[in-house]
Amino acid sequence: MKFAVLVFPGSNCDIDMYHAIKDELGEEVEYVWHDATDLSEFDGILVPGGFSYGDYLRCGAMANQSNVMVEVKKAAAEGKPVLGVCNGFQILTEAGLLPGALLRNVNLKFMCRTVQLKVENNNTLFTNQYEQGEIINIPIAHGEGNYFCDEETLANLKANNQIVFTYSGENPNGSLEDIAGIINEQGNVLGMMPHPERAANEILGSSDGLALFKSIVKQWREQHV
Repeated sequence: MKFAVLVFPGSNCDIDMYHAIKDELGEEVEYVWHDATDLSEFDGILVPGGFSYGDYLRCGAMANQSNVMVEVKKAAAEGKPVLGVCNGFQILTEAGLLPGALLRNVNLKFMCRTVQLKVENNNTLFTNQYEQGEIINIPIAHGEGNYFCDEETLANLKANNQIVFTYSGENPNGSLEDIAGIINEQGNVLGMMPHPERAANEILGSSDGLALFKSIVKQWREQHV
């Protein structure tokens, strides 16, 4: 399986994502600059964290205007897996690929530490290697990770089982309903604030994030091999 790791001016988790795929997962991966106009050669799209365009205007707003986002939307429409982590999650909401928005953390501070997540839905292409209800340890590093949506959107998320991860125990940023990650209705676009690529090897403090990437590859191989 071949992955694209998008790179925007200000991305700073692209290297983490690249090495999680290449060194821990053992799959093919390439960096793709934000002005790219063709992602057709890739089987999966990874939108990493960081501070794209310095987080000016709103987090992810300027990145959404990049050429490559036209191709990301096309890939999503084709059913390819698209994963947005942290700033990547913010970009996907700005692009309309996921509902809701990410607001300032309730304590108005940047937070960087490991938190516990609960797997709320393991019947997705991103979570099929987890157990339902499993508690995993994944790092966060964000100042605007407070997920918010209106009541109608929240009801739809619940009805369609689109809430994939929630914070377990501590809710570090004030997210509505403890939401840490959601998928689109089609199930092929996931946005999450915690960083699974930073939990891909025990030397990093946890390997709990690696199963997310293994899940993507497992489902892709079942469909294409």
